[in-house]
Amino acid sequence: LIQDMIEKLEKEAEADATHKAFCDKELAETNEKKADKTAEIEKLSVQVDKMSARSAQLKEDVAAVQKALAELTASQAEMDKIRVEEKELFTKNKADMEQGLEGVKMALKILREYYAQQDKAHAAAEGAGASIIGLLEVVEADFTKGLAEMTAEEQGAQSTYETQSKENEIEK
Repeated sequence: LIQDMIEKLEKEAEADATHKAFCDKELAETNEKKADKTAEIEKLSVQVDKMSARSAQLKEDVAAVQKALAELTASQAEMDKIRVEEKELFTKNKADMEQGLEGVKMALKILREYYAQQDKAHAAAEGAGASIIGLLEVVEADFTKGLAEMTAEEQGAQSTYETQSKENEIEK
């Protein structure tokens, strides 16, 4: 009976030892897997942090580009408005200058025809007529020069506007 009990206890001890060896082996494998998974989690956490930082940087860059684009668009709109105003002013002033120039030319033509006549009534005022005609010729030259300058300024402004608009379009 004692022998049976000893054998039974030895079998149980052997079973316990086998079970303990199995548990130790499984625990070692589990700890190894846990260490591997922990290392992988840390590695992935670092990657997530890097990508989060990159994402934040890209969001800042996008915001900066959007702000610059908004400023560029506002600048272009202001430039468009100013250009329209300049064009309207030029068109109005050019018409006035052309009308004034035509008036001066007509006055010169009439005065030249009048003083070209061989009439004695204006013979005494011949010097005054020449002065008036000379003055009107100076006015005509000034109007012509002013009109040419206005046209050159308008062409320069239009060219500058077109160049800047193209640059803005490229920048967009």
